[in-house]
Amino acid sequence: MKVLLFNGSLEKKPTSTSYAIIACLRHLLEGKGMETTVFNLAEAAVPFFDTAGLQQVPEAAREMTNIFRDADLHIWLTPLYHGSMTGAMKNCLDWIEISSKEKVPYLTNKVVGMVCWAEGGHAMQGINTMDAVAKALRAWVLPYSVPAVRGHLFTPDYSITEEYQKKFELLVNLLTDVKFQFADNQH
Repeated sequence: MKVLLFNGSLEKKPTSTSYAIIACLRHLLEGKGMETTVFNLAEAAVPFFDTAGLQQVPEAAREMTNIFRDADLHIWLTPLYHGSMTGAMKNCLDWIEISSKEKVPYLTNKVVGMVCWAEGGHAMQGINTMDAVAKALRAWVLPYSVPAVRGHLFTPDYSITEEYQKKFELLVNLLTDVKFQFADNQH
């Protein structure tokens, strides 16, 4: 199975929170034999979504949409930005509109797990926003997510704490142990 790790953060440093979480998730997924793809929004050059531009879809948006639609499972992760996911992440997801006329449009029947982190305890707000967008794109949202308090996420040597390692492991196990399959993604 193919798993997409969608990094909605604009961080580019390898020591950033998003890269640490991705490394942990990737290790867990690959340990289960999953093929993983990381889509780092900060490196993607996806332009602003413009419905007038749907006649001439930018190549970066087309490639991104294909990557998202090709994966069987997704994990979306973002820092909390003013009660939501990053604006760039929402913009990226808006481009999936180009698949609206396909036989199986949007992210129909993809299963999405979610991670959001914040300095305080409000990361669930970002997950709620991602949840609404995923459902609007016809995906199934895993009923378990990881809202992380950034101050509790790392040990002093900047590795992920045992508490959050266990939470990420549970997320991966639930996501990859999905027992249902949809016939040709058409239901």
